[in-house]
Amino acid sequence: MSEEISAASRRPRVPGARRAPRKVVADHSSDGRTATPVTSPESLTFRSDVTVELVKSSASDADVLFAARVSTAGEQSLAELSKDPERSKGLINYLMRDRHGSPFEHNSMTFFISAPIFVFREFMRHRVGWSYNEESGRYRELQPVFYVPDTSRKLVQQGRPGKYEFVEGTAAQHAAVSDTLRESYEQAYTAYQKMLAEGVAREVARAALPVGLYSSMYATCNARSLMHFLGLRTQHELAKVPSFPQREIEMVGERMEAEWARLMPLTHAAYNANGRVAP
Repeated sequence: MSEEISAASRRPRVPGARRAPRKVVADHSSDGRTATPVTSPESLTFRSDVTVELVKSSASDADVLFAARVSTAGEQSLAELSKDPERSKGLINYLMRDRHGSPFEHNSMTFFISAPIFVFREFMRHRVGWSYNEESGRYRELQPVFYVPDTSRKLVQQGRPGKYEFVEGTAAQHAAVSDTLRESYEQAYTAYQKMLAEGVAREVARAALPVGLYSSMYATCNARSLMHFLGLRTQHELAKVPSFPQREIEMVGERMEAEWARLMPLTHAAYNANGRVAP
């Protein structure tokens, strides 16, 4: 079970978790003055989860229909906004099946995501139809919150590239991963704090921090760009084209998909019915 994130961050709290006591170690700058306190290892927080919050949206199945019908109905297509989209689910399925994709772009969803930095680096491979704004290590002191996988995370890769699978790790392997990562994070964050205490700029000191550090960002997309993301970043039994995503970004994708399915149930159903291939 993951531990909660620092209260100094906007990231959602993990229910029932307790904050680790924040201890500081006095440090001194080269001229003898007391510098910024250095956080001790005991104050680090470790998580194994990701969080996804839908902060705003303008997305419905009707958005697909009015965009599609303008080709034959012109301005009369706006009437679709006041009609029950259920009556036209066949049209949505047709557009999905025959990959007429542009009608699925006339909507918007903005998510607030908290995840390890390595997840965001994979995320930003997706550029078409996406906008991102991430918290900055140049302008704020980064919080000591780090990723340590729990025992549900498969650890061992078997097979060759392009044809491999992950299997469960042993108890010893899980212990080794947890102990090694925690030790590495403690050393890295202590080095980061030491540089800050010496007056080094945040944008320079952050170079000591690993990609297991948690970050947060806003990600805005439309249904078409999200479908493409899900086709690559989730593994699903209905997918015509198999995908082998890293589990941590798949966790984000699953939570985003749940929010999208609630907003656009007919579009989501058509996506699944047609092999989870983005139109």
